Amino acid sequence: MTSVTDLTVGVIGGTGPQGKGLARYWSAAGVHVAIGSRDADRAASVAAELEGDVTGATNADVAAASDLVVVTVPWAGHADTVESLAPYVDGKIVVDCVNPLGFDKRGPYPLRVEEGSAAEQAQALLPEATVIAAFHHVSAVLLADPEVASFELDVLVLGEVREAVGTVIELVDVIPGMRGIYGGRLRNAGQVEALTANLIAINRRYKVHAGIRITDV
Repeated sequence: MTSVTDLTVGVIGGTGPQGKGLARYWSAAGVHVAIGSRDADRAASVAAELEGDVTGATNADVAAASDLVVVTVPWAGHADTVESLAPYVDGKIVVDCVNPLGFDKRGPYPLRVEEGSAAEQAQALLPEATVIAAFHHVSAVLLADPEVASFELDVLVLGEVREAVGTVIELVDVIPGMRGIYGGRLRNAGQVEALTANLIAINRRYKVHAGIRITDV
């Protein structure tokens, strides 16, 4: 299995707090990271803020140049953004981190996705790519905090191709304190994405940034 430090990891939507935060930790671990955005200048500006081997360009250019692509965009733009990547990701791993959530006066709640989950929607839109679901429960606030040096949480990684799952688990494990755990096939991504609504509710009640830990593994 190729080490993730030998790959170029493209972060689509990398100028947002989650994408930028993941990019920061990966680049610090020696991974070459490419920040993607609809605005190439903004992507380049964010890349310049990070240490290590980081570049910035449009989402399309980043997807074309990367060996592995990570999607960290808001749910509202998920389908359009993912579909636009199709010409550039054949044969590549695409990691989908997106949580389809709604918010009302009663709090966060999972949205129904026709395909079953955001990850399954991505796979339907990218039939020649290998979609892996991961990083749904990582706090964007903590990722964006430069004072946070380590995380104490597990990241569920779901997918159909064992080697691809292993690559993404390695991508998790290079972030201090994080541990990648196989969470099942892609058809199980829906409940993993939906659990984020519960974590947000916990965060609001207890004023924390909750994550998950899997016991006995």
